[in-house]
Amino acid sequence: QVQLVESGGGLVQAGGSLRLSCAASGRTFTSYSMGWFRQAPGKEREFVARISSRGLSTYYADSVKGRFTISRDNAKNTVYLQMNSLKPEDTAVYYCAADRSVVLSTFPYEYDYWGQGTQVTVSS
Repeated sequence: QVQLVESGGGLVQAGGSLRLSCAASGRTFTSYSMGWFRQAPGKEREFVARISSRGLSTYYADSVKGRFTISRDNAKNTVYLQMNSLKPEDTAVYYCAADRSVVLSTFPYEYDYWGQGTQVTVSS
């Protein structure tokens, strides 16, 4: 069982930056690949970024590539999402998720555990 708690969301102007954090409970954090997803009102949850269990590989949605960076600190059981050059279309609730599988996945239903989400609002 893994419990995930996101933090760091807020209101920011276009072009600004935010760093999201996701703190995980449990001793098995290093067993999971971690992902960030987002969901805007009226839209489906979409993949943002993923990092492997030891942080050796990362993968990004095209829409955030070059602007967002996913990282993790396994000693702190925490995964981060650094978001730069934010755009109004980045406005959404952001969720972190844990995946037992080592196979890369961008589908929400393949992730095992989810946080409650944190709101990110980017004003124009």
